[in-house]
Amino acid sequence: MHIYNTKSGKKEELIPREPGKVTMYVCGPTTYNYIHLGNARPVVFFDTVRRYLKYKGYEVLYIQNFTDVDDKIINRAREEKDDPLALAARYIEEYFRDADALNVMRADIHPRVSEHMTEIIDMVRTLVDKGYAYAVDGDVYYDVHKFEGYGKLSGRTLEDMRAGARVDVDERKHHPMDFALWKSAKPGEPAWDSPWGQGRPGWHIECSAMSLKYLGTNFDVHGGGFDLIFPHHENEVAQSEAATGQPFVRYWMHNGFITINQEKMSKSLGNFFLVREILDKFKPEVVRFYLLSTHYRSPLDFDDEKLTAAGKGLERLRTSLRLLDEVLAGREPGDATPDAGLAVRLDELRSQFETAMDDDFNTALATGMMFDLARDINSFLPTANAHTPAGAAALQKAKELFYAFNGVLGVLKTDEKGRILLDEPDGEDDSLVEKLVQMIIQMRQDARKNKDWAAADGIRDRLKEIGIVLEDTPSGVRWKKQR
Repeated sequence: MHIYNTKSGKKEELIPREPGKVTMYVCGPTTYNYIHLGNARPVVFFDTVRRYLKYKGYEVLYIQNFTDVDDKIINRAREEKDDPLALAARYIEEYFRDADALNVMRADIHPRVSEHMTEIIDMVRTLVDKGYAYAVDGDVYYDVHKFEGYGKLSGRTLEDMRAGARVDVDERKHHPMDFALWKSAKPGEPAWDSPWGQGRPGWHIECSAMSLKYLGTNFDVHGGGFDLIFPHHENEVAQSEAATGQPFVRYWMHNGFITINQEKMSKSLGNFFLVREILDKFKPEVVRFYLLSTHYRSPLDFDDEKLTAAGKGLERLRTSLRLLDEVLAGREPGDATPDAGLAVRLDELRSQFETAMDDDFNTALATGMMFDLARDINSFLPTANAHTPAGAAALQKAKELFYAFNGVLGVLKTDEKGRILLDEPDGEDDSLVEKLVQMIIQMRQDARKNKDWAAADGIRDRLKEIGIVLEDTPSGVRWKKQR
């Protein structure tokens, strides 16, 4: 198995720190809003990496954090007149709703910054004691000049960084690129006691402290979006290796951006789409399949038509499996040797699937293997061989392979017993439902304009009873299906 390592700029064979066990840390969201599609891409992709490693027989320890102490959270809480930690906790729960819908398995541990202040403060103290950091007026900064390898992950030099920097001038810093490890408290902000006075951590130190606590030094895989390479992951390397004197991470993996008309999707540009909004229109399996349909390091352009096509593709897979189940119904292959022709082809497909995933987790090719499998099943079903014991044994093997592929990619929903659900079509651009709900929403809006609050509330409550939830937002009324 080979992984493209951002640190070396090339594919490298995966050789875990401990044979048979892979340790992974993936940067999770800053919880001040619902996640957008750009946030969802690493969540879905690294979930797939984890699934495939387990498929290959590795024991996987998977950590994904929540940044619940941050300037963005504080600012959002101030706008909403809410407590920052309470607001962050609420959006963590909303994150889980979206991640669960996208068939993302829970991490083994989901550490929160607010619950790891002791580890963070201890790490900052270590960096100060070793001379890699300095305190000034209650703030603590990392001294980038003191770390000889600063820039080795991103391939930048301090001179390059200074030339291209858009950093607020702070005369207290030794170098413009020095970054905050600890920030002194401001009125009304959450704060914790520290040797430097009341304050809160900087962003970068949080992930270092949490990853080292749960995975130790030189752990196997650290993942995140391409935009995290600098400064976040660069700074993680600097502070972690300075504090421990040991290598921090063996393999750095970064996924490409989601784009809108070839421009990066981001909240700062205002061109982002919330997963919650997308799931109002497309089934979660469709969104997951769409996110995996392009190699993770390539940009992925958002397009409704591509999502619609993904839904139709998934329905073709489900139809193939439905037909297979109909032929297998009531038949016991027993000890029959699987039909040689189909059995050989199934072995080829498994090999091709693993070759694709072993080559830097090429989910684009791997999803293609599912369609090749469906095509071969469809070609075999009408033949006379399909109705023999050998044919039944081959079809049972095909079904098991279908389930194995889906267990890695997670693009078809399963029930609590692990059975793929076949009774819901995936080509959901359900215009009739959309039109009916919009008509009812307009009736509610008319009632509100007429100050008929009882009628408006009654419409909302009746919709909720049938699983349609309305949300009044500054940009209008949104609706969603209650899960």
